[in-house]
Formats: sequence, structure tokens, C-alpha cells
Amino acid sequence: MFGKDIFVSRDGGSKKYASVLAPGQHEGLGKAGDSGISSWGWNLDGQHSTYHALFPRAWTVYDGEPDPELKVSCRQISPFIPHNYRDSSLPTAVFVYTLVNTGRERAKVSLLFTWANSIGGISHLSGNHVNEPFIDEDGVSGVLLHHKTAKGNPPVTFAIAACETQNVSVTVLPSFGLSEGSCVTAKDMWDKMVQDGQFDRDNFSSGPSMPSSPGETLCAAVAASAWVEPHGKCTVAFSLSWSSPKVKFLKGFSYHRRYTKFYGTSGKAAQTLAHDALTNYKRWEEEIEKWQMPVLMDERLPEWYKFTLFNELYFLVAGGTVWIDSSFVGKKAPYDQDQLARMKNDEVKAVEATVSGRGEEVSRTMTTATLDEFPGIEYDDENSTSSSHASEDELMVPLKRGYTDRSYQTYKVLEPGNTEEDVGRFLYLEGVEYVMWCTYDVHFYASYALLELFPKIELNIQRDFAKAVLSEDGRKVKFLADGKFGIRKVRGAVPHDLGTHDPWNEMNAYNIHDTSRWKDLNTKFVLQVYRDFAATRDMSFGVDVWPSVRAAIEYMEQFDRDGDGVIENDGFPDQTYDTWTVHGISAYCGCLWVAALQAAAAMAHELGDREFAETCKSKFLKARPVLEAELWNGSYFNYDSGSSSNSKSIQADQLAGQWYTASSGLPPLFDDFKIKSALRKIYDFNVMKVRGGRMGAVNGMHPNGKVDETCMQSREIWTGVTYGVAATMILAGMEEEAFKTAEGIFLAGWSEEGFGYWFQTPEAWSTDGHYRSLIYMRPLSIWGMQWALSLPKAILDAPKINVMDRIHVSSSNTKFFNHETGVRRIATKAKCFGDSVFNCAC
Repeated sequence: MFGKDIFVSRDGGSKKYASVLAPGQHEGLGKAGDSGISSWGWNLDGQHSTYHALFPRAWTVYDGEPDPELKVSCRQISPFIPHNYRDSSLPTAVFVYTLVNTGRERAKVSLLFTWANSIGGISHLSGNHVNEPFIDEDGVSGVLLHHKTAKGNPPVTFAIAACETQNVSVTVLPSFGLSEGSCVTAKDMWDKMVQDGQFDRDNFSSGPSMPSSPGETLCAAVAASAWVEPHGKCTVAFSLSWSSPKVKFLKGFSYHRRYTKFYGTSGKAAQTLAHDALTNYKRWEEEIEKWQMPVLMDERLPEWYKFTLFNELYFLVAGGTVWIDSSFVGKKAPYDQDQLARMKNDEVKAVEATVSGRGEEVSRTMTTATLDEFPGIEYDDENSTSSSHASEDELMVPLKRGYTDRSYQTYKVLEPGNTEEDVGRFLYLEGVEYVMWCTYDVHFYASYALLELFPKIELNIQRDFAKAVLSEDGRKVKFLADGKFGIRKVRGAVPHDLGTHDPWNEMNAYNIHDTSRWKDLNTKFVLQVYRDFAATRDMSFGVDVWPSVRAAIEYMEQFDRDGDGVIENDGFPDQTYDTWTVHGISAYCGCLWVAALQAAAAMAHELGDREFAETCKSKFLKARPVLEAELWNGSYFNYDSGSSSNSKSIQADQLAGQWYTASSGLPPLFDDFKIKSALRKIYDFNVMKVRGGRMGAVNGMHPNGKVDETCMQSREIWTGVTYGVAATMILAGMEEEAFKTAEGIFLAGWSEEGFGYWFQTPEAWSTDGHYRSLIYMRPLSIWGMQWALSLPKAILDAPKINVMDRIHVSSSNTKFFNHETGVRRIATKAKCFGDSVFNCAC
């Protein structure tokens, strides 16, 4: 429960106003005899109040409500500051009130900030929660709310505070309840504020409250009071902070959050955070404004685009984000004794596969062992302070049921190269309904936001996936779509995600299809890595991940079954559109493959792997004309080369590879005429034939102008894909069509006439307005549009170099070779894993 309230009295007490600063028009409010918050004054009708949002800041203006002669504005500020990896990690927010007295009488104004000692869920009413007041330096004072979580999860401490100044007085009520049995009820608290406009100063010395009883909701309040002269102005600032130092995953691993690097792991950190927020918010606000202003002042940009661009960033903090302190993962958290005993006695059985450079399985053996046979593994009991031991440059990959002795290794971590600071490790969910960390086929769209604003985080996510490419998890998994079994993670394949219950260590939580057979994950990895490398010019990063880039390309050659240079889809939904079946060569995966070959060739050339650069370029030159011959129909690329009813459908995402090619400064994949023709077709059919362009781009459209109803996803409009299509249009010089295309997402999702998905943009909606998967990662791809509008200098300069023209292909280099010289040299610098697909002898 979070509340903001105002109490106003004029000289002489002849005029008094009191109201919760939120419209109160629902049932149950104002009931006689109620001791909870319904007894408060819900006197705001909201007709003269306006909310504005421009993430990470927002403001609400109360124009003459509840006092007709008082204008109140509340600015909300969060320290989300691009390229500031310290302050952006802090769990805090500030609420700054500006009070303007337009009347002729002096007014005493008291603002009230209330908070419940709760995180919801099981522990909400479990009891044993404690509140305590505090007085800090610089006039900051407030209340700490210590919350004891359930099931042994780490505790949480909240801090609510205000800053006392010469004109502002701060008082607190450390605890009150919502029911009649409470010592001080919510009604008592409200009546006290109506009468006095403040609490007793003695409350600061009351000490910690009695622990709450089971079933009791414990709350706290901070009041700030000030006199506002006639036609005068006054500012009052509150802060909210929370300290939850540990994040614990279901399988037992726990890590310290990023902010603990600067504030420690004590619950008291919330108090320091609250203090620092109140003393630093002006600087934060200036830095945020400095970042946003160039976009806001850019007259070529539509107004709707400007605030949608910033507001879609909400997902980077609301998308289940976990940002941990260390770059090292895999330190084992305590197991309970029963679980430890079970693991000690269990036999470990697994399938071990050795993968060649072509991604083919060449040997398979069965191994059986018990945990006791593996040295170097330590488990903590519940009371131990010891932990698994890993040196600072090593990652311990734990042995679990189903691992082989080859799966358990001490792997060298791909360290951030030559960075000024360790920015930790970062996870965010695919969506709040699809609970998988850093889902990679979707990150392909969303990653532009991180690359633009927090590039060190983006590079570290790519390092995480680079490590994953060269690892293997031999445990068996049943795939739901066909009921068949496979192994959780195949060496050489990019994982779908970093896991759910044990991220970084147990990847591929997704188990609908066998994603080692997907045709877009490896190509998306190559394209993202090259884009990030080209944009940052971070050669250390390039060296770190190069072995995995090469592995990702070589793994994909197994899917070119007829040797024509182009990979084929396998007649099931083997890509991000995981209900939409594909046959043969496809526009989406084929375009990504051709683009990835070009990107790999360019990167190989820049890193000195000459033979592989030649190989990829020759493959590219062979594949591109085949793709065009199979799919180009004179105006766009057919959905696939099969003979199904939707093979000639117009897919909105058919030029995803060209999007990345242009975003990375590489030569275009196709003639300018073909690129613009395909985009024009998408615009005319997928966009404009759906509610006149007011909903975004539908994924599939038949050439007769009817929506492709083949499956759920073909008939959906994907918000993030629409932004990606718009970005491709911008890069092709079609800005007018781009903004019209993306405006459909604004009109349907963000405008007052739309579906009302503010700050919960879904993955998809259909033409009849049904949505799927609220609060989703992919809409961050609107930052792909901004990337296209303001390409970094490194990308803009790339066409002058045209690295592809500098790769000279010898006549004998027509297929993949297993030359190891360049890779071995680079892998050594990258601290490459032993036993990689390259058989490196690092």
C-alpha cells in the first residue's frame, strides 16, 4: 500500500481541505465505522489533475484540487541515467512536490507519504515485521520498515523519508494498522493529520515497533509540513528506497545485487539510499534532462514517438530485472540437508556428445558416476559460512543430476576487456508471463536499447551467450511440441535463454521445441555481436567472443542439406515464430543467415582470421543469389520455398537480416530496389490494410490482401516486430512510412483511444484487439528506430571502408575448412574454454 495525501488549512482555520491525492470513486470508500484506508478523505474527482510520463521521470499536476487556490505538482524521479552504471543500479525514487499558493491567504500545507510493510504474497500477513523511525544527516528523517520474508528468502527493508528545510518540518508515525485491533488505526492517523497537520516529535525516539502479529498489516507514515505565502511557492521532497541485498534463485544459487557494491548488504542501506536520493536528485534530474532533451527538441520527430520512445524503457527496470554485483557466477548457495543427502547418493547418468566443426555428432558415450567421485565440489550446510571455491578468473560449473564428468569443468570466464569498471551481470525476463532470463531470439529486437544506453551491460550479455555457445548440458529434456527427448544444451548452439531457476548454469528453460534445431538463434548471435563490435570498436570484446562466433556459423552449416549455400527450415516452427511452421528456404531465417555470413566475414577480417573471412565471404556470395532465386517474386520475398497455402505470404519481418546489416554499417544484402519494394509491399499490405494503419504491422498477409490465418502468430501484430520493421524502413530512406507504421503501435497501445496498455506493452495483439503476454521485452526495439535515426560515428564511417571489398577469396576457398591458426591465436587471448568445438589447445 502506497499513499500520497494532502492537508491544507488557511489562516484562521476558516478553510480546510484534506484528500488522498488519487481519485476515489470506487465502492467501499468513506464507509462509517471503518478503521482502514476507506475512512480517509477520498475527495479528489481528478477532473483537474493530469499525469505526464517520460520515463524515468513522471509528474502529476493537481490544478486546484482539493484547494481551488493551490496548485500542486509532484515530480517522480528515478536514477535511470544512460552510461551511469552506479546510480542507475540504485533501488530508490524521489517525489518532489511544488506547491504554488494562488490565493490571498497564507496556507499551511501538509503532505503525507504512507507505506505498508509488505511485499505481497505469502509474507504479507505472516507477522514479525518491524518498523523504526530514524533521523539522518542533512535534515533527512523517516521510517525503516523491516520485512521478514517467507520460506527463507532474503529480508527486505524499505525506507520512506523526507527532507527538512528552514520552511519544511518533518514528523513521522512509525506504525499504524488497518484494522480495529491496531494500537493506532489508519483512521486514527488520518484524524490526527486533519486536526494537527503533523505527528508528535516524540515519535522519533520511540525505537523499533513491536513485531507485527500474524494477520496484521503494519504501515508507516512520513509527514512534511510547510507554510506557503500568498502567491508564494514551496518545494517538499520525499524519497522511497528499499534494500534487498540478495537475489536467490529456486535451485539454490544466490547473488548480491549491484547496489551492494556501493552500499553494503545491511538492511540499513535503505536509510543511506533514502538520504542520498534526497541529496542527489537534482543532479539526477539534470542528467536525465540532458539525455532526453536532444530527442525532445528534434523537430523531425513526431510528438507521439518522443514519449513512446522513452516510456517503452520501463521494461528495463520492470521486466523482472536482476542486476548482480559480480561478474563471476556459480558460487554455490547452501542446500538443505535432505537435498544434499539426495544429491550425494544419486547416480549421475548423461549422454555425452562431441561436436565437430560442422556441428555433427561424431561420438556418443554413456557415463555413470556418483557425486562423491568428482573432486573440487563443495556444498555448504545451512549454518556454514564457507562456499564453493573458484579463483577470481574462473567460473565453477556445478555438477547436477545428468551432467557428465566432461560437462563439469572449471571454465575460464570471458572477462570484460579493458573496461573502466566491472558493471556486474544483468538479467531481464522475456516477459512477466514467459519467465525466462534474457531470451535471445527476443533480445535480438530489444538489445538496441541496452546498446544505446548501457553498452557495457549489452557486451556482458553477449559474453554470457558466447560462453554458452561452447558449453554443453547433457541432461535429457522432453520437448512438449513433439514429445521427443533431447539434451538440454548442445555445444555449438546458441541457447534460447539463460534459464529460469538457475540462470547462467542451467540454460534453455524453454522446452516447447528443441531450440538446438532453430535456424535463427545462431545467426542472431553473430549479427548482434558484430553490430556491438562495429558500434563500440571494442577489440577486446571482439577477441573474447570470436571463437563462439565462428562456432555459431560452423554449427549452422549442417542445416544447408543440399549444399546450395542457404540453410533450410525443417517443417516445424524452428525460429522465434514458434507456432508458425516453415518449409525449405525462408525469407526470415534465410535473410538472417546471409546477413550473418557477411557479418562473420567482416569480423573475421578485422580480427585477422583471414581463412575464415574468405570462407564466409564465399559462402555469402554463393547463398545470396540462391535466396533471391528461390524467394524473390518481383515485389517481395515469399514466406518460404515450400508449397503450403501460406508460402507466398507477405511476412512483415522478412528483412530482419537487412535491418541488422544496415544497422551495422555493412553493404546491403540486396539491390536497393528490392529492399524498398519489399518494404513498400509490407507497408501497403501488412500495415495499411489493417485498420488503416492504426494497429501496427500484422505478421502475415496473403497477397490478396487478407490476413494470413495459418496460425495464431501469423495473424498477430507483434509490437516489437513492428518497431523493427519501422527501423528497417528508416535505414532504407523511408521515414514517412516508418513513422506511420510505428504510430499504429502508439495508437493501439499508448493513446487514450487505444487498448490502455500503458507501461505493460504486450508481445502481440490481434486485429480484434485481443492481446497476448503483457509486459514484454520485444517492444524495446523502438530503440532500433532511434539507432537508425542517429547511427554512431563508427557505423556511419563503415561504408567508407567497405570491409567486404577487402576480403579476397581464392578460387579454392569454396567450403568450410577447419583452419585453426587464426582461431587458436585469438582464442588464446580470449581465455577460450578447453575442449571447444575448435579443439583449441589454449
